[in-house]
Amino acid sequence: MAEALIAGAVHINTSVDSVTGAMACITLHDEKSNFDVIPPLNFGHLDITTDELILDEVDIHIQANLEDDLVKEALKTGVDLRQYSRQVETELQQIEQASIKDYIKESQNIASLHNQITACDSILERMEGMLSSFQSDLSSISSEIQTLQQQSVSMNMRLKNRQAVRSQLSQLVDELVVPSTMISVVLDSPVTEQEFLEQLHELNNKINFAKELSFRETLACSDIQDIVDRLKIKAVSKIREFILQKIYSFRKPMTNYQIPQNTLLKYRFFYQFLLANERTVAKEIRDEYVDTMSKIYLSYFKSYSGRLLKVQYEDVADKDDLMGVEDTAKKGFFSKPSLKSRNTIFTLGQRGAILSPAELEGPILIPHAAQRGDSRYPYETLFRSQHYALLDNGCREFLFLSDFFMVAGNSALDLFNSIMGKTLSIFLKNLSAYLSDCYDSIAVFLCIHIILRFRAIIAKRNIPALDKYLEAVLELLWPRFELILEMNIQSIRNTDPQKLGVLDTRPHYITRRYAEFSSAIVSINQTFPNERTNTLLGQLQIEVENFVLKMAAEFPSRRDQLIFLINNYDMMLSVLMERAADDSKEVESFQQLLLARTQEFIEEILSPPFGGMIAFVKESEALMEKGQLDKLKNDEARITQLVRGFSGTWKQSVEALSQDVMRSFTNFKNGTSIIQGALTQLIQYYHGFHKVLSQPTFRSLAVRSELINLHHLMVEVKKHKPNF
Repeated sequence: MAEALIAGAVHINTSVDSVTGAMACITLHDEKSNFDVIPPLNFGHLDITTDELILDEVDIHIQANLEDDLVKEALKTGVDLRQYSRQVETELQQIEQASIKDYIKESQNIASLHNQITACDSILERMEGMLSSFQSDLSSISSEIQTLQQQSVSMNMRLKNRQAVRSQLSQLVDELVVPSTMISVVLDSPVTEQEFLEQLHELNNKINFAKELSFRETLACSDIQDIVDRLKIKAVSKIREFILQKIYSFRKPMTNYQIPQNTLLKYRFFYQFLLANERTVAKEIRDEYVDTMSKIYLSYFKSYSGRLLKVQYEDVADKDDLMGVEDTAKKGFFSKPSLKSRNTIFTLGQRGAILSPAELEGPILIPHAAQRGDSRYPYETLFRSQHYALLDNGCREFLFLSDFFMVAGNSALDLFNSIMGKTLSIFLKNLSAYLSDCYDSIAVFLCIHIILRFRAIIAKRNIPALDKYLEAVLELLWPRFELILEMNIQSIRNTDPQKLGVLDTRPHYITRRYAEFSSAIVSINQTFPNERTNTLLGQLQIEVENFVLKMAAEFPSRRDQLIFLINNYDMMLSVLMERAADDSKEVESFQQLLLARTQEFIEEILSPPFGGMIAFVKESEALMEKGQLDKLKNDEARITQLVRGFSGTWKQSVEALSQDVMRSFTNFKNGTSIIQGALTQLIQYYHGFHKVLSQPTFRSLAVRSELINLHHLMVEVKKHKPNF
């Protein structure tokens, strides 16, 4: 109700102000009544009495007042402004009286509104007091929160420091405390128990920790030092006894020492513990192991090598079994038959299979089993078995030493040599003794390549233990091989053809020896080429070629000389091509020699039956090149004889030639190729004969009609081609 009264009062005041403003405007524009009543307010701040009055501005203000709605309405209706003013005033009085009555009527509500407003002011005042108190309390709380925050940061720092100290102290206490479990296990449990190994690790950590604390002069260290030392002594004693027992078990006859070695590897920490805490005992164990294994390897390989020699071939080469020695050489009463055995010395046969991966890394020979089966083997087989056993055991031993004794580099090599040194020395001594009386060059060369392949194997395994030994073996083998090869070269150089028995055009046994030997060496040498070997083979080849020429010179006729040369070149080439590469130096050399001698032989066998025609063709072709063929136009009788002689005898001559060639050459394939070459050459000569007689000089000869048709001759010649 109070709010309604206030709104009504505001409305009434607004209405009165509006009416008063309107009346003031009406009075301003009533020009007929009285100009003196115009209030100066209507002209604003303008002063009409001043000399500076600007008429334009006055007009603007007048125009603005005339735009008022009430003024416009009054001017239009022509109302009497006095009467209208009195009317308005009466209405205002009535309104005022009515407003007063309304105020009187609403006086209770206004009084109630006043009381309510007063009560609200009281409440707001109390609330203001409370809020002021709250503001003061909040300010106090903010200060307390800042204090608590500072205390919290300080407490957090102290907590971290205490936790860090607690961690270090707890670790220190844990490391210092020796639990009863460790004591009972170290004292009572067998060393093979897993629990003992675990507690030994813990004991080792405590020993190391105690040493570290003693350097820092920590007082707590003295509290546990005594018990830790006692446990260490007990553990060292038990470990020493265990390892020595395993080492002594190696010495039992027929013992596979690899089994206790594997057991020791399982407990390799034992030696690490001894090495860290009792070096004297560790050295004792190491020395005992070295002494034991050195004797075991020496005894085993010495016995094995001796037994292997019992299954070696009894028939071995000696200083008289050289390539250039004649088969008819005299020997002593107790000498072995020479022919059969000497030929095998220069033949590879199946001996080269020893270098195949399956044979090279195959099982070693068992001597007593071979003796029961009455088996015999060449030296290189025994050499391979012996050194493969050495390689296998040596690699295994080196890995064991590196792992168990924790050595590497030169230390590992020194330890390995202290164990295997005596055995390797015996090997080198035995090899040197064998080589001093060895003349089997193929066996020595195979041994060289066995070592080269074994060296590649250990290089692949990354085990350098046997490198120096294998190098020493090669230093023994290479000079002996070169010496034997030089002896063979010298034997061929010194060969006297007149002491080699009856002459024969078939391949000579010395050239066969060379062919077998050279093909063997070349085929083996292809894998690991050696320039020194190639040089010696080249020297040997030169001496053999010279020998063949010396032997051929012993034949009285050139035909027999050529047959001998072709047979020997063909045989050597055939043997070489079975094993050596087609592009090898030896193969190419003998191919050229064979081709040259074959071509010469063809000319030689064509000469007796067809020599006259061949000579005429060659002579005519030479004169044709010079343009002097007319010199032969008077040889009609000669030409007639050649034409009729060839036509009448060529078939018989070709047949005899073919049979003679096949009887002269041991290799049917070679004989066939020679016959084919001879017939081809014959046709070429006859074709040349046709060509010469077709020249103008001889074109008028009547005998030309008796020439055999060249195509017909080729067909007939093919009938004489041998087939095998």
